Amino acid sequence: MTARLIDGKAFAAQLRGRVATAAAAFTEQAGRKPGLAVVLVGEDPASSVYVRSKGKATLAAGMESFEHRLSADVSEAELIALVDRLNADETVDGILVQLPLPKHIDERAVITRIDPDKDVDGFHPVNAGRLATGLDGLVPCTPLGCLMLLQDIHPHLAGLEAVVIGRSNIVGKPMAALLLQQSCTVTTVHSRTRDVMGHVRQADIVVAAVGIPGFVQPEWIKPGATVIDVGINRTGDGLVGDVDPRAVEVAGAITPVPGGVGPMTIAVLMRNTLVAAGRRAGIAVDPAL
Repeated sequence: MTARLIDGKAFAAQLRGRVATAAAAFTEQAGRKPGLAVVLVGEDPASSVYVRSKGKATLAAGMESFEHRLSADVSEAELIALVDRLNADETVDGILVQLPLPKHIDERAVITRIDPDKDVDGFHPVNAGRLATGLDGLVPCTPLGCLMLLQDIHPHLAGLEAVVIGRSNIVGKPMAALLLQQSCTVTTVHSRTRDVMGHVRQADIVVAAVGIPGFVQPEWIKPGATVIDVGINRTGDGLVGDVDPRAVEVAGAITPVPGGVGPMTIAVLMRNTLVAAGRRAGIAVDPAL
C-alpha cells in the first residue's frame, strides 16, 4: 500500500482563491481593502523570504500590504511603539511580527502588545484562551491549515484517535485544542513522554511538529493512519520533514515535504486577515473560509 499524498499546494491555492473573492466583496462593502502589516526586524535570510512571500500573497488576494523593516539593533521600546501605531491604524486589520526576534528583544512583550483582534498569527494569550475555551478568536495559521487538510480527508473527525507530537505554543498546543474541538481523542507526546512509539502506534491521525528530521519512524505508524508532517528541516539532502519518508508505505494519507503543510500557512494567514477585517468592520465573512 502506498499512501495518498495530501496536496497542500493545491488546497492552499483553492483557499487563496476563495479569500480573494471574499476580499473583493469586503472591499466593495467597506470602501477599503483589508490591510496586513508585517514587521521584519533584522536581515535573517529565511525570515526575509517569508516576508516577501507574505507580501506577494497579500497583494494577490486583493489586500493592502504594509511592510515595516527595522534594523537588527532596534530597541524593544521602538518596536513596541511601532506595534502601538499599527494597533491604532484603522487601515490595518492584521499585524504580524516575524519571528524570531533578536535576543535583546522580549518576544512575549511584543506579542502581547498586539491588539488580539489584529493578531493574525493567533499567538496572543487572549487568542490562545479563546481557542482553549471554544470562543471565536484568531487561530495560529499552521495548525488551522493542518485541520483543514485533515477535514478534507476525514469529513467526520469525531471519535478518531489523534496524537500530536510536540507541545509548542505555535503548533502543538493549538493543534491539540483544534482536534479536541472536533471531538477527537487527543494525546500530546513530547520530550518527556515515556513511550512515544506506543502512543503514536494507536493513532488514526498523527501530527508531527518537533523539528527533528525523520523523527517518526515507519513502524510507529498504524497502517492506514493519516499523517500530517509539519516539520521543515534543512539538511544536506535538502528540505525534509519530521517523518521518515518510508512512512508513505504504511500510512493511508500523508503530507509531503515540501508541498504539504507549508503552502497552507500563508493561505490561512490571508484567511485570518480577512476574518479580522470582517470582525473589525462588522461585515459578515463566509465562515467556510
